[in-house]
Amino acid sequence: MSTTTAQPQHGQHPHDNGPFGWLRALGPAGRRAFGGAFGGYALDSYDFFTLPLTMVAISAHFGLDSGRTGLLTTVTLVVSAVGGAFAGVIADRIGRVKALMITVGTYAVFTVLCGFAPNYETLLVFRALQGLGFGGEWAVGAILVAEYASARHRGRTLGAVQSAWAAGWALAVVVYTLVFHYVDADTAWRVVFWTGALPALLLVYVRRNVSDAPQATEQRLASARTTSGGATFAAIFRGPLLRTTLFAVLLSAGVQGGYYTLATWVPTFLKSDRHLTVVGTGGYLAFLISGAFIGYLTGGYLTDRLGRKKTIALFAVLSAVCILVYTHLPAGANTLLLVLGFPLGFCMSAIFSGFGSFLSELYPTAVRGTGQGFTYNTGRAVGAFFPTLVGYLADSWGVGGALVFGAVGYAIAVVALLGLPETRGRELV
Repeated sequence: MSTTTAQPQHGQHPHDNGPFGWLRALGPAGRRAFGGAFGGYALDSYDFFTLPLTMVAISAHFGLDSGRTGLLTTVTLVVSAVGGAFAGVIADRIGRVKALMITVGTYAVFTVLCGFAPNYETLLVFRALQGLGFGGEWAVGAILVAEYASARHRGRTLGAVQSAWAAGWALAVVVYTLVFHYVDADTAWRVVFWTGALPALLLVYVRRNVSDAPQATEQRLASARTTSGGATFAAIFRGPLLRTTLFAVLLSAGVQGGYYTLATWVPTFLKSDRHLTVVGTGGYLAFLISGAFIGYLTGGYLTDRLGRKKTIALFAVLSAVCILVYTHLPAGANTLLLVLGFPLGFCMSAIFSGFGSFLSELYPTAVRGTGQGFTYNTGRAVGAFFPTLVGYLADSWGVGGALVFGAVGYAIAVVALLGLPETRGRELV
């Protein structure tokens, strides 16, 4: 078993009520950890979206077809599986905070280098290396905060961390809109990548203010002393953890296959199929992102009230329905398209709110980073092939028609939930 009943940790107050009871329950050190994880994930999102938002300009600059353009996203996500899996092992061996700093520094450096790429092949390599840091940040940051959070508030707390993705996405859209408005497209995409240096500021804050949860650190170090070689990938494939790992990978693959299909291709869909301008695309994305932010917070609340599995299943079904409706509106119905962006963003984001708590609760402290890093990011790598498939199909089906494949991912996620236990209310040990 990966969890059991335990006393609240680190001076938390699990009986705090109100909309911000979860934040008070973290305590001072936990709130500083929350700030570091929130900032890391927001900037992780920002650096990721520098690519989807600039894909049209990159495609024109290098003369790419849709398949090769989609490959830029796929290689990022596939390599992120490697980065995320190893970041989890590193977090179990040297600590959560140190691993967080490594991942943030990695994705920042290679995002900036993407802006200097002289050709498509170099850009592909830099984007792949950016994936090493991109893949690891979420798993490490989520574990850091989960180990401070009480069982009662863990879903809401991790849902709030997850909402940072929408904040980073919104910042990327604002920067993209301003840069492409004032700078020629051939140069503008490079400038957007260069702004990926922003995470360097976060490293200063994390180094000075954030530390690992003391009790979890003691448990991790005690386990390391009694386990030869420390955390390993083999450990999450032994005994009852084998079933957990396989189904958790399938769940992650389905949800992320659906999500990254939309995140990668919706900006292109709005431009190519709906013929919107740069400013117009930014306006439509504002509705999508607003829905996403509220969805993350709402999903976090529901995952504590309904349970992890019911919440994920609910939003998987709703996300699939939203994709079908959003991509099949008749020509000229752009006002309705604008409005529907909100529920689409809400549903496809709310489903992620339970991931941080759910995956953390599936594994014991000794291999929590390894298990969460491996399952989430291996699922991301498998799901990464959805955007490439859409890219190749888009040439004959149109982007809107090909986007329907995102709904298949959500169906896979519902099936995967059948093989996983409900973990709501469990303490981490």
